[in-house]
Amino acid sequence: MIDALVGALTDAATDDSLRAIHIQGAGDNFCSGADWVATNSGDQKPRTGDIVRRIPHTSHRGIELVHGIHLPVVCSVRGFAVGLGCNLALAADFTVAATDAVFWEPFLARGFSPDSGATWLLPRLIGLTRAKQMLLLGDKVSAPDAAAWGLIHQAVDPAELDRVTEELLARLAAGPTVALGLAKQAIHYGQHATLSQSMNQELFDLELSCRTKDFKEGLAAFRERRPPRFDGR
Repeated sequence: MIDALVGALTDAATDDSLRAIHIQGAGDNFCSGADWVATNSGDQKPRTGDIVRRIPHTSHRGIELVHGIHLPVVCSVRGFAVGLGCNLALAADFTVAATDAVFWEPFLARGFSPDSGATWLLPRLIGLTRAKQMLLLGDKVSAPDAAAWGLIHQAVDPAELDRVTEELLARLAAGPTVALGLAKQAIHYGQHATLSQSMNQELFDLELSCRTKDFKEGLAAFRERRPPRFDGR
């Protein structure tokens, strides 16, 4: 499943027909995380360094793609989002969850340390204290609390999840896709850059976005006092 996700995201990154990405679970839960029991119950133990060799090309690559792809990514979450599944939802640009959904980082409860970006994503989203609460204590977080903390975009009634998600996707898909991707990249770059570095990056992004068809449409719409009709180019 992780390989399929990585493949789909890699294809999406170079598909000019796409305007937004939607990730959701098939069933009652978003994602239960990696099956560590199955991968550690065989008769033959993996070679030393197996995790170091394998995970950068599987779950870690998936998180990097969701975080870095120039298309806006929306996750809709029902039920449990656990471990890798939790971090996948946190790496998305917008995560909308049903009010009965639960976010859980159970790494320490299983006796091993966090992976798939948890130690990078959580402190940036909710601060050190709450990050430690989720990672070191393994506390489960309800969707309403996750929204109040700034961990996710919104918690909605389960019956409204599909509608709210589709409206958000439609809004993003109707936007200036190139400028959206550049803005997303600049926001992430600014998390580890100085103000001067970030403003310099903004200059190059602005130079590029001003050469798009959507930029010309935005100016025309402003002059004509009408909503813009962007086509993503």
